[in-house]
Amino acid sequence: MRLGAGGANLLLGCDLVVSASPDALAKLEPGLSRAIVNTQETITGEFTRHPDLAFPSHTLRLSIEAAAGAEACDFLEATKLATGLMGDSIATNLFMLGYAWQKGLVPLSLDALMRAVELNGVAVETSKRTFAWGRLAAHNLSTVQAAAKPTLRVEKTVARTLPEIVAKRIELLTAYQDKEYAARYSAFVDKIARAEKEKAPGRSGLAEAVAKSLYKLMAYKDEYEVARLYTDGQFLEKLGQQFEGDYKLSFHLAPPLFSDRDPVTGELKKREYGAWIMPAFRLLASLRKLRGTKLDLFGYTAERKMERRLIGDYEATIEQVLASLDQNNHAMAVQIASVPESMRGYGHIKEKNVVAAKAREASLLAAYRAPATEKVAAE
Repeated sequence: MRLGAGGANLLLGCDLVVSASPDALAKLEPGLSRAIVNTQETITGEFTRHPDLAFPSHTLRLSIEAAAGAEACDFLEATKLATGLMGDSIATNLFMLGYAWQKGLVPLSLDALMRAVELNGVAVETSKRTFAWGRLAAHNLSTVQAAAKPTLRVEKTVARTLPEIVAKRIELLTAYQDKEYAARYSAFVDKIARAEKEKAPGRSGLAEAVAKSLYKLMAYKDEYEVARLYTDGQFLEKLGQQFEGDYKLSFHLAPPLFSDRDPVTGELKKREYGAWIMPAFRLLASLRKLRGTKLDLFGYTAERKMERRLIGDYEATIEQVLASLDQNNHAMAVQIASVPESMRGYGHIKEKNVVAAKAREASLLAAYRAPATEKVAAE
């Protein structure tokens, strides 16, 4: 945004990655620019392809400071504050605009900005309050932080003990498929827990690793699960809380049975589907008990076959590990049990991650099965 009298530049950054992009930095100049940057760490496509990358927050901040001058930069936890105050991260942009306006960096009158909000006609009063909170943050940030803090502290209960982990995942798998599917999960984890206690007394972590990894494999996100998540009521409830008046829904999907593949990459191409697909989602969600049966039309694709096979392979692998488990190899057994945690993503990305995970699993299993003398020599 160009400022008026001084002819300077204002960078109103929605997140660190965009703010530190070459295009944004090229427009900044020390002594002439101001930067107000949201410290939100937005995950990019690169993190999808390489999920173990560390987010370079410090480096990005230094790049922005070097381009604009450290004294001309304000770094603000705008997403956290806006979400804490208004209950939704969608308020972030107006919060930052209010902050910038109060700092005298937006060459428009308050009346003009508020009129623009009214003409937009979307959550008008909420938008005005968000803007006002941003102004207050520029004047007294500590007051705004204190107001947002109680909401920011509201967190979902995290399952930490094995009984808590298993209980939560039984609930999720029951909703995902049915009670029988959840019982299969529970019985296997209980078996591992008993064997761990008997064969490696004093050690812990194997049953927890199996509980997390097996759930991840069993709860693969297929067409039925996508449909269930869109129609279980929570999605529409959140939409109603965020938006007022009329709005349109569109979904960008790449169902394997109906999607074309990119002729160059071989990857499935997404298509846009309108709100008419919601009734289809409801029907599909009601048919989720067909998952894995002969009537499961989606289950015949290579990806779904792979996902079902991974469950059985994992159970067989853990059974093999249990056969020779003791206190000395327990730590390596936990590593083997945790391998599925790296099988992330969907489609071709997941396929690549599965190949890498399987290679690591094979290496760990070879070391696990090696005679004790070889293990000592290797150390």
